[in-house]
Amino acid sequence: MGAYYDEIEIEDMTWDEEKGVFHYPCPCGDRFEISRRQLADYEDIATCPSCSLIIRVIFDPLDFEDEPPDDEEAESEESDQEEGSDSSGDDDFEDAMEHLNITDDIPAVVSVAA
Repeated sequence: MGAYYDEIEIEDMTWDEEKGVFHYPCPCGDRFEISRRQLADYEDIATCPSCSLIIRVIFDPLDFEDEPPDDEEAESEESDQEEGSDSSGDDDFEDAMEHLNITDDIPAVVSVAA
């Protein structure tokens, strides 16, 4: 994509702790935004939520490689662990294998009336 409004260095952007994004003023009056997670994923396009302008953010991706997951991702992982048992999927597979019975018996045919 080559139609950037501008190229801005990350040092020229401001960190917004409340929203969890870096921002930079947009000519429309709003702000271009990009999250730390996006930067960690090597994304370099900051968008304005109010207009179609975009800027390219110049940064060192290695500065963001150890970025922890977003709160939403962390919350969904926690809720998954709470809903399921404390065992992993591999443990569930092993438990199923323990209860598996293989015999040479032919299963009986059962008719069901509808």
